[in-house]
Amino acid sequence: MFPEYRDQISLLKTQDAHFARLFNRHNQLDHEIHNMETGVVPGTTMEIERLKKEKLQLKDQLYAILRNTHA
Repeated sequence: MFPEYRDQISLLKTQDAHFARLFNRHNQLDHEIHNMETGVVPGTTMEIERLKKEKLQLKDQLYAILRNTHA
């Protein structure tokens, strides 16, 4: 996610608790979605879609923080 901001992401994960929480939740959702889609964990299509929407909202928030701190 956002390879052009890799260094900035590493820095923010250690210096910004809010960013770190958002980033960790995004990764957690990614794993949950993957596990549901591959059948490791049961999940309905509706549950998967809800998680994907939450993940996308987090990604938008992370990107906004990256753009604001990069400027």
